[in-house]
Amino acid sequence: MHEARFVRYIAFLAGLAAVALALTPSLVPRPALFQGFLAGLSFGLAYLVAGWLCRLVFKVLVRRRTPQLPRVAAFLSWLVFPRWGWWVSGAGVALYAFLLGALALRWQNDVRTKVEMGLVDGAEVTSFFVASLVAIGIVFGLRWCLRRVAALGRGWTRRVTQAPAYVAAGGLLTGTLAGALVLAVLVNVALIGTDRVYAARNESTPQGIVEPASTYRSAGPGSAVDWGKLGMQGRAFVGGGPTAHQISEVTQQPAKEPVRVYVGEAQTESMEARAALAVTELKRTGGFERGTLLIATPTGSGWLERQAVESLEYLYGGDTAIVSMQYSYQPSWVSFLFHQQLPRESSMALYQAVKREWLAMPSKKRPALLVYGLSLGASGMQSVFADTQNMISGVDGAVFSGPPNNSMPWGTLLRHRDEGSTPWQPVYEAGLNVRWLSNDGDFDTLTGPWVPARIAYLQHGTDAVTWLTPRLIWQKPDWLAGSASAGGRAPDVSDSMVWIPLITYLQATFDMFMGEAVPARHGHNFGDVAVEAWNGVWPSGLDQATVGKIHALMAAIPYEDSVDN
Repeated sequence: MHEARFVRYIAFLAGLAAVALALTPSLVPRPALFQGFLAGLSFGLAYLVAGWLCRLVFKVLVRRRTPQLPRVAAFLSWLVFPRWGWWVSGAGVALYAFLLGALALRWQNDVRTKVEMGLVDGAEVTSFFVASLVAIGIVFGLRWCLRRVAALGRGWTRRVTQAPAYVAAGGLLTGTLAGALVLAVLVNVALIGTDRVYAARNESTPQGIVEPASTYRSAGPGSAVDWGKLGMQGRAFVGGGPTAHQISEVTQQPAKEPVRVYVGEAQTESMEARAALAVTELKRTGGFERGTLLIATPTGSGWLERQAVESLEYLYGGDTAIVSMQYSYQPSWVSFLFHQQLPRESSMALYQAVKREWLAMPSKKRPALLVYGLSLGASGMQSVFADTQNMISGVDGAVFSGPPNNSMPWGTLLRHRDEGSTPWQPVYEAGLNVRWLSNDGDFDTLTGPWVPARIAYLQHGTDAVTWLTPRLIWQKPDWLAGSASAGGRAPDVSDSMVWIPLITYLQATFDMFMGEAVPARHGHNFGDVAVEAWNGVWPSGLDQATVGKIHALMAAIPYEDSVDN
């Protein structure tokens, strides 16, 4: 009896410790419901694991007939189980909960302040506790179900043999198989559900978007691209964007109708065929005759950041052609986990097809060739090039926003950055060809020459997509080397965030899903620096006042239109 009580007591303490770890701050704020669910899940899992380990230790001590076991058990009974012990324990837990709650609230508000968000209010605290209790209920409910299944397994085994070892093994095997089956079903249901939701979403058309009537757009008059096969993001791209008149109103200069070419995944199964059709579309629309030609790789769902593409068109007076093609309709995290080759293969197919046609043109008539990718698209487009020098010689300019940690050559550049520069604002070869941008003005902090081909990486210190790597499980990252005031982390990363083996990796994983739920200048949002990025990589020649007007226009784009939602 004392053993069972002691196991529950230790398991409870382990659960409380796990809650404290789950509440420690990370790169971006977590919604109260999400944070509460994580805390509850952490408590439940830690409780079960600690209880199992304690029971295992007791069994080993009993089997070995440890002489000290009776004395240890008696001491623990005196310490924990008398009436006064439970009162003391209850008071300690209440004090712990109060102090931890106050500390967690301080942590979250510190993180929220760093990324320019409002403070947590009372309603959010309530939703946190409700979500915690629900998560704990789910964990213990599943445990009860698995124990019932294991009991059935032991019953079935007893019908064959009465040997205790075989009966126990039968229960364990049945419970394990049932747990594995439930987990497999849940994962498959989640993936199938995600696929169905995004497949239906892919068939929809954003509000206000209509089939283009312009010959300068895919799916317009004379186009071989089917409007119904463009996908939702493709329709948003070719059906949106500024007109020549709108560009002229901002720049007060003559403008052309921008060319937008997009080929949806449903158009044809072969990436090479999609790329060939994209080139045909560029020829039909006169894209190769424009002053600037941009090859863009979208995110997993086919999304192209509105500020990134519209900035280009405003800066260069619509004398632009942007070409892209879809490789998936699912969210980027699905492609990242299960189909990492898709953005790479798609980028390679499109780049090679366009570059081949571009090289066939007289050198004096070729448009400036630029490349772009956001998130998974940044990883895909970078993979086209063997290394930085190959990229410099292959294009006239490049912009990569929020590259994932496994991106190359980004990773090589970061490892070989100039001595004294930080991982969140690196400097490579004094910025001769490659520069990083987090906030407006970052390019200008380097006073040396920036020669073509210019490459820009848009990167925030609070973007988990950039920092997530399995090494976080066992190795402290250099982007958490010290306090922000001492230059040990980015200015918008809370000093309260500390590296904890495994925990920081899990936190960064969850932060990936929250990276777009913060204002621009933080997380995985880069629309606020798109104008400076393009104007730095391929200078437009516009005066600062006009560039400022374009910047203000991009900043006014509604938040819901600037994320891959």
